[in-house]
Amino acid sequence: MKRDSARAMPLLSHFNELRKRLFKSALAIGLSSFVGWFLYDNIINRLAAPICDLQQATDSGSNTCGVLYINGVLGPIDLKFKLSIILGVLIASPVWLYQLWAFIAPGLHKREKRNSIFFVLFAVPFFAIGVFAGYLVLPIAVDVLLSFTPTSLSNLVKFDDYLSFVMQLIFVFGIAFELPVFLVSLNLARILSGHSILKPWRYAIFAITLFSALATPTGDPITMFFLAVPLTILYLAAGGIALLVDKSRRKRSVNNDG
Repeated sequence: MKRDSARAMPLLSHFNELRKRLFKSALAIGLSSFVGWFLYDNIINRLAAPICDLQQATDSGSNTCGVLYINGVLGPIDLKFKLSIILGVLIASPVWLYQLWAFIAPGLHKREKRNSIFFVLFAVPFFAIGVFAGYLVLPIAVDVLLSFTPTSLSNLVKFDDYLSFVMQLIFVFGIAFELPVFLVSLNLARILSGHSILKPWRYAIFAITLFSALATPTGDPITMFFLAVPLTILYLAAGGIALLVDKSRRKRSVNNDG
């Protein structure tokens, strides 16, 4: 009976810890969503700019963006809530990532903790850089896709669908830019050597190109190029860093033996 009670206590302790971490994450996302509510108009204008700029370029007399539309009486408030929550998750990402790490860290060894700190510190900035790169590519992607609209037809875009498209594009870029962080983390954990990362470079570049073609929602060669080229550079840079780490390890090993 005492043994069962002893087993139950750590489990209960872990559950309480998880609940605290989830509460703090939810609170951070809630407060950040409140901030996102006030950023809504500015963000909407920035997201709509690629389509609106195209329309105004072809119709100089238009001051409004008639290509994008919101459907229904509840459409505007639904969109504001949806975008505010998305912004809340993005703004609060350092907090909930830290809470995730803080929950996992006590069960890790010293080296694993060090590696996880590296991953958390670099994962957020690289994801943000990827998101920004996706936003820069967005006008090109929109221009390419809308160019397929027949001249005899009008193309009205529901903003909910457009928002999903934008989120998919920038999310793909954000996740893709995590590649070097992932590779270097595996190297620090002694799972992959620098040589193992760079040896199959031809296959790696082919895989990057294939991923860029399949993952981007547009599927056009221009967007694929803008994703594949930085990914290839980041892959080679990660391999180079891994080689330097391996070299440093060998040096330390020789010094310790000596």
